[in-house]
Amino acid sequence: MTDQRINGGLSNLGGKLQEGLGKLTGDSKLQLDGKLDQVKGKYLDGYGKVIDGLDGFVGKAPADLQEPARVGLDFARRKPFLTTAIVAGLGLLLAGAGRRRR
Repeated sequence: MTDQRINGGLSNLGGKLQEGLGKLTGDSKLQLDGKLDQVKGKYLDGYGKVIDGLDGFVGKAPADLQEPARVGLDFARRKPFLTTAIVAGLGLLLAGAGRRRR
């Protein structure tokens, strides 16, 4: 289990507690903060699941590609939000390039 999954679970739990306390006290800002923490927690948990899955693929890669793959995976572990932004940006660029060719 990756740190992202652990942090995601804790963030989700903390968000639920925050939201519940906000409902109990009538504090709408606390409720919103709790909901945002839950979203962050679910994102981190999902991201952690992807990283866990990629770990298995790195071991199956050809020997000369294993080290670069590990370096990339370590970067993804340390910088989950930046990695997501990079992948999303590349996806948008590829989608845009595909549309122009039609």
